[in-house]
Amino acid sequence: MKSLAFLLLTAVLVDGRVFERCQWARTMKNYGMDGYHGISLANWVCLTYWESSFNTEAINHNTDKSTDFGIFQINSRWWCDDTRIHTANGCHILCSQLLSDDVSVAINCAKRVVLDPQGIAAWVGWQVHCKNQDVSKYVAGCGLD
Repeated sequence: MKSLAFLLLTAVLVDGRVFERCQWARTMKNYGMDGYHGISLANWVCLTYWESSFNTEAINHNTDKSTDFGIFQINSRWWCDDTRIHTANGCHILCSQLLSDDVSVAINCAKRVVLDPQGIAAWVGWQVHCKNQDVSKYVAGCGLD
């Protein structure tokens, strides 16, 4: 019974969501991600599919004690403050802000990340699954043309 109460309480407190592929593509397009810094919308959708499966609550703990947060899996060591480790906090945000269904903070931080010399290659998921691939399938059938 305690487990059920905990699950119900957790469900009420959680403010994240899992996007459907085309819904996420439309959202990113509305935030100006199509062509941002020369990166196609299909590449952004591919990246976020492999990093988080379009889940705004995704969290991954890394061996260096940093953590990746949210739909873009933005790393705490460089881009946000998780209040646990020393961080560069390049996006000037709390990491917890990346876990919300309000994706504006996550999108703005991703825009900041790609301005660095690594660009979109900062994301391992993109390097492994999207780089030099036909990523058109990630936006196919979404009616974005």
